[in-house]
Amino acid sequence: MWRPDVIDLAEFYASHLGQAAQRLIRRRVREIWPDVKGLRVLGLGYATPYLRPFREEAERVIAIMPAQQGVVHWPRDEPGLVCLGDETELPLPDASIDRLLMVHSLETSEHVRPLLREIWRVLAPGGKLLVVVPNRRGLWARFEASPFGQGHPYTPPQLYRLLRDTIYLPNSALGALYLPPSRRRFILRAATTWENVGRRWWPTFSGVVMVEAGKQIYAATPERARKRRLRVPDLVPGRAAGMGMSRRRRPE
Repeated sequence: MWRPDVIDLAEFYASHLGQAAQRLIRRRVREIWPDVKGLRVLGLGYATPYLRPFREEAERVIAIMPAQQGVVHWPRDEPGLVCLGDETELPLPDASIDRLLMVHSLETSEHVRPLLREIWRVLAPGGKLLVVVPNRRGLWARFEASPFGQGHPYTPPQLYRLLRDTIYLPNSALGALYLPPSRRRFILRAATTWENVGRRWWPTFSGVVMVEAGKQIYAATPERARKRRLRVPDLVPGRAAGMGMSRRRRPE
């Protein structure tokens, strides 16, 4: 699956349309995570446009960008807090992250389930994952000139089921980015109005879908239990191949 280059992503967020999209999505992210005091926050994909507000209160804020995408220095004119990494082998210890924000990541990944399992590994007990993906029903998924028009878009039920299947406990899906994907100035000036009207009257047609999910820490137990219940036949030496397996007889 084709993934936007980091230069294209940076150019989009430097444009007036990208800055408007950033403000609207970041506002919604802060509504979901209003307090991260003392927590460790990770941005995965190209999440740096949405991480700056967390730096004032979180214990630590870092970002990882996938190798296929490339990396840019962040924050500007300060020591770097971003690195390049393999999305299925994150350079972090187990249970080391309290909040993980995915933007421009899941919809363009070729390894969706391994990626989500790796995120599960680095999330601490009680940690939260917030996934931001293009909405299949929205206009932005059809606007290829933006990064929200790339990759595999999702409907809220699709994203919800994917997270459930990869041992997360998702909350209700939320929408953001009701602003039309237009570079016309009169539309951009009314970005907040578009957002308020869209959230009230057209919630299904948001530009992005956002789902927060918790780490389900007991999901693997039933599988281990099933393995213990398997009956393994005994091997009886001295018989021909294909006939050397028999079950242990019960005493009469």
